[in-house]
Amino acid sequence: MSNVDVIRAHYAASDRGDLPGMLAPLGPQTKWTEAAGFPYAGTYTGPGEVREHVFEAIGRDWDGYRFTLADLLDAGDTVVGVGTYTGTHRRTGRSFTARVAHLWRFGGQSVVSFEQIVDSAPVVAAATQENS
Repeated sequence: MSNVDVIRAHYAASDRGDLPGMLAPLGPQTKWTEAAGFPYAGTYTGPGEVREHVFEAIGRDWDGYRFTLADLLDAGDTVVGVGTYTGTHRRTGRSFTARVAHLWRFGGQSVVSFEQIVDSAPVVAAATQENS
């Protein structure tokens, strides 16, 4: 499987709601960085930390949280996924749409790092403002 195929499979698993499939490309040393300002900001190491601090937290806080892939760019050892996040916050009932880019870096056949670049303002606004 090429690097871009590995990431394409990750996004296909996301579309199916298949968390084990989403975590499959991550190794124990993979560094996963959620952008500063994003509700789950930080760097997590390995699939266990990513599951707990990112995906389980999103599942707890949001209904219909989704990443919709628009472009998948193959740059060899770097793969870029560009798309849109959407969701509705469970507590506030507010929805959002935010543009996002994911930078996947490979070392050999393994994902070494993931970095999220996102317009976090609409996400934070949906999570913090009560319905009128």
